[in-house]
Amino acid sequence: MSPRTPVDVRTLLEDPDIQRVTSPVSEPLKGRCTYQPPVCNVFRGQCTNMADVAHFRFDVDPEARRQLPDIIDTQVQAIYAADDPDDAFVRTYTRPRRIGIVFSGGPAPGGHNVIAGLYDAAKRANPASHVFGFLVGPDGIIENEYIELTDGLVDNYRNLGGFTMIKTGRTKIDTAQKMAQAKENILGLKLDALVVVGGDDSNTNAAFLAQALFKDNVQIIGVPKTIDGDIQVRDADENVLCAMSFGFHSAARAFALAISNLSNDSSSDIKYWHICRVMGRVASHLALEVALQTHANLTLIGEDLANYVDQQRLEKARAQGTVDYTAYGMTLRHLSRVICDAIVRRAAVGKNYGTVVIPEGILEFVNEIEVFIIKLNTIIAHYNSTHDKDFHTSFPRLNEKTDYIGHLVNDTPPGLAPNIWNARDDQLFNDLPDFFQEGLLTERDSHGNFQFSQVSTEKVLLDLVTDYLKILRDQGRYKIGIAKAYFAKICNKSGLSPDFYGPILFRNFGNAEYLLVKETIISLRTLRNALVQAGAIGTDDTIPSAIEKVYKASVPKFKTQSHFYGYDGRGSDPTKFDCMYTYNLGLTVFSLIANGATGLMAAIRNLEHGFDQWEPLGIPIAPLMRLEERLGRLSLVLEKSLVDIHSPAFQVVKAFREKWLAAVAGDDQYRRPGPIRLHSDNEEDRPITLRINAIGQTGAS
Repeated sequence: MSPRTPVDVRTLLEDPDIQRVTSPVSEPLKGRCTYQPPVCNVFRGQCTNMADVAHFRFDVDPEARRQLPDIIDTQVQAIYAADDPDDAFVRTYTRPRRIGIVFSGGPAPGGHNVIAGLYDAAKRANPASHVFGFLVGPDGIIENEYIELTDGLVDNYRNLGGFTMIKTGRTKIDTAQKMAQAKENILGLKLDALVVVGGDDSNTNAAFLAQALFKDNVQIIGVPKTIDGDIQVRDADENVLCAMSFGFHSAARAFALAISNLSNDSSSDIKYWHICRVMGRVASHLALEVALQTHANLTLIGEDLANYVDQQRLEKARAQGTVDYTAYGMTLRHLSRVICDAIVRRAAVGKNYGTVVIPEGILEFVNEIEVFIIKLNTIIAHYNSTHDKDFHTSFPRLNEKTDYIGHLVNDTPPGLAPNIWNARDDQLFNDLPDFFQEGLLTERDSHGNFQFSQVSTEKVLLDLVTDYLKILRDQGRYKIGIAKAYFAKICNKSGLSPDFYGPILFRNFGNAEYLLVKETIISLRTLRNALVQAGAIGTDDTIPSAIEKVYKASVPKFKTQSHFYGYDGRGSDPTKFDCMYTYNLGLTVFSLIANGATGLMAAIRNLEHGFDQWEPLGIPIAPLMRLEERLGRLSLVLEKSLVDIHSPAFQVVKAFREKWLAAVAGDDQYRRPGPIRLHSDNEEDRPITLRINAIGQTGAS
């Protein structure tokens, strides 16, 4: 073969087509950046106005009233179009402003559109207005690191995922020193307003900033961001003011696409169970939406487990004249049995594969683990405060941590509840695998929370599941069902009678479509004994190869692949829903600022309904705050929203559990959600969770 002529790389790189296909700006990205989200009707005029909505009421925590006196009585503000504003109003609305914006916490798809909406509204009202982005989260405020946003910069990030434009960080402005520094820099920059885009803790920060800067006439507006979906706002009468934080839909769709692909894979090579852990430390909203998007064979919802009651144990206790309080709530052992039951039932109809979805924080809803987390949090916080040292620095190795914890069985230091760590706790804890002990003792996050994302939750469950499946296999209860037609084909091909051998091998031989080998046949030895006893072979004969082949096909091999879906989803490009939602949130932010509001969270009401029913509004943050334990002390924080197990969305998933498990002969029920698209008439207009809740609560979509 003659040598090939070397490629002229310089000429190749100068080719326009090569430059186009290797450019970091792909064709889909160009389309995203030019997409213009529709705007709510109220934003189509020159100005907007706002008005108190007195009929929304809140149960105010006394501590919130004490710490946030200047913003605690703020009411919900409805935004409406100012159809015929007078000159004075227009002058005030359109005066040049200096507005700062900061991302706080983890990224969520759509954040750039919050900036775009705010920037467009500010510049449209007055081109002389300035919008500044604080860099790398609240640290940018404390360190006075910022950039001024420009047309070109904003245009480069429209409709794109990530918080890349100005970056983000997890610093909290939670000390007097940090607050003083932040206040100095905000005033030094002569800001009229600051916008805080973040989750529960970030909006808590926004409320305290609003209080601190109230007398300085600097307005603070929060924006609800979290892919976990745990910022949902209702008033005291259960009126929904904010059905979902932004980023949730995009993350759920990103996870769902990947999990749907795994469902396709598992039903193709029919040998793997894919165990999919999705983000959701406190609440299982993402798992619920992913279930609706994919129809995974088994989806566990933490809030459902927390309400579990073991009726058999209660009945047993009643018969003995006692009460078994451990029957209330799910245990690790029982949870593993739930998963095993699904695996065994699917195997019985020839489906030794499937997909399981579990929320990241599911173990927090399990009795023993919840108790461990509460007790260990208390012990660690007590050590830190008593010794003025960090527990994890003092005891860097696992054995050092467990030794310290173990000593508490017999020696409880002052300030801790007697018997906080008893002998039973110590025994149960030591029975856990080392990696999980280490996970439970890992350093808490900046909020004092257990970091579930750092622990292989699925490995804890899979170890228990694998052990129990081995027991079930040894007992002959875990078998792969053999298609009756396949059995007949194998027998006939070898000149054997399926009607003769069938009753010997199978416990359900007859009309069943999938045949199950008898529980007593658990090895080639027991198979041979069964054939000898039935007179099918002599004591010295070998097992017919066709029968041996059928038996071996019935023996299950439990193979798993584990996956964690978190950072990939939060960095996804936003869905059409999130693009529209966040852009209109940005417009809402400016309307609140232009109308003099502070201490409010920008929101869109009626997200669960169609776009034509969306209502921009401002929700007071202070009345939403409650006392919660953080780092060993009570602190005011925005309350998280858990999955409501009485909601229509959960009830629908519950009703479909059996169908989606598909532990019957026939096809699986997997759903293909498809990729995230902007330019498609077929793209869904809101999360399925919201759509179902809207239909279930009002009868209209």
